[in-house]
Formats: sequence, structure tokens, C-alpha cells
Amino acid sequence: MVEKQSELEKKAREWLIERGVTIDDIADLVLFLQKQYHSELSLDICRENVERVLRKREVQNAILTGIQLDVLAEEGKLVQPLQNIIGADEGLYGVDEILALSIVNVYGSIGFTNYGYIDKVKPGILAKLNEHDGIQVHTFLDDIVGAIAAAAASRLAHSYHDDIVQ
Repeated sequence: MVEKQSELEKKAREWLIERGVTIDDIADLVLFLQKQYHSELSLDICRENVERVLRKREVQNAILTGIQLDVLAEEGKLVQPLQNIIGADEGLYGVDEILALSIVNVYGSIGFTNYGYIDKVKPGILAKLNEHDGIQVHTFLDDIVGAIAAAAASRLAHSYHDDIVQ
């Protein structure tokens, strides 16, 4: 069964692609987080869990909000001192992580540990988004992508647990 995408979901997905993030990039992060716990885990299963996370309105709202703030910072359109703070991805800012936690929160407390870990080690696409090349700003996007992966990994972990309990 193919579910109909809302306009909000379509726009969130478009903006991820425009910013250089694919579903497979996020699925790779889910695989990174969960492969040691599930020996038979495939990229397809990870991708399906990412897809399910992206269907959540809270997630779509976070994607659009964060990307818009990153773009405005790239264009120099934020007021000071916010322009410098977001443009430089200052370590003590923290609002980017708070927005990301709204995504993680959708699938329970395991998401917080997944997110903290992936945010610290920055594998895959997260390393690229965190490069700070002086051109693109990904202050919010790197945290949002990590949070989507953490939420998808949490969803996956819950589904495997449900299989075991039944």
C-alpha cells in the first residue's frame, strides 16, 4: 500500500534533497546505529524506517524550520547576533539540538541515546554536513538528519523488540 504524501511532507523531502541529503544517506546512519544489534539488518529495512519517520508532521515541521534558518544564515538575512551564531555554528548555541530533539522525542527515550551518540561521532553524511566550508550553513540540518536517523533506529529497535516479545 502506497500512502499519499502531504504537501508538507513533499516539501520537507524536496528540501532535504536540495541540501544534499538522500533517504539512503539517512538509512546508512540507521544501519550504522543498529547493525551490531541485528545481524540480518538490511539497508532496505533501515530505509523503510526512515520513510516512516519522515511521514510524521513534527518531523516535517522541524526539517522545514531548520533548513529555512540555515538558508537565511547563508544569505546573511538573520539579525545580529543570531547571524554570526548560526553562521558559525557556535558550540554553545544549542537551539539546533533542541529542534532536533523534537524529532527524537517521537519514538521514545532510546532515541536520545542514539542521537547523542551519532551527534558525537558524526559518521557518513553528518561528517560532510559538519564541515563548515564557509559557503553552506548546516547548523540545523546536521542535527536534524542525525535526529531522523536516531528516531528511525529507535523505531526499528522497538519493532524488533515487539517481534521478540510476541
